Amino acid sequence: MARQLRAEQTRTTIITAAADLFDRHGYESTSLSDIVAHAHVTKGALYFHFAAKEDLAHAIMELQSRAARRIAGEIDERGGTSLEALMRLTFGLTRLSVEGPIARAGLRLATGGVAVRPPLPHPFTELLDLISRRLGGAVKESDIHADVDLDAVAHSLVCFFVGTRVVGRSREPTGRLPRRMAEMWHVLIRGLVPVPRRPRYVSLAARLERETMAAV
Repeated sequence: MARQLRAEQTRTTIITAAADLFDRHGYESTSLSDIVAHAHVTKGALYFHFAAKEDLAHAIMELQSRAARRIAGEIDERGGTSLEALMRLTFGLTRLSVEGPIARAGLRLATGGVAVRPPLPHPFTELLDLISRRLGGAVKESDIHADVDLDAVAHSLVCFFVGTRVVGRSREPTGRLPRRMAEMWHVLIRGLVPVPRRPRYVSLAARLERETMAAV
């Protein structure tokens, strides 16, 4: 049991070190030797868990996908409107990016052309699905204008969400992300939500920003 625990701890250490380097330097610019040195493990320990750098990338994207689905499930169990769930989802994913390198590296891998191995969906495909279902619910609940093109809105929201994180990566500290998410929602609410319902969601965006900042 103790040996198994140490093996799991070593695997986690390696993945975290790789994610940190992938996030800061990119996949192509990071070597296995760099990861070994950063993780403070032997090459033998790394090869025991991962046969190649691609295996590390896949493990990181798998962890990112699992975390996104966990957050979405927890939000659904909480209840509330579909639009509230969608807003909480984006702030929850933002919190992951602020808290540690896994989510940040997953994004960089997804935007860097690293192949995703089936049956794992591409991160953007998964995000599009999570967003689309909640947007559809928001239209049914009259929180979003009924005449919007849901496919276009879902695609644009994914681009907005991902683009905010990509641009911010090289221009400002990660801790700025919750503010950028709130700004994103201020724009979207004014374009998508009927006037009588806007104050509720503008207030929610501000509250989610504060809660995210307090948690990290």
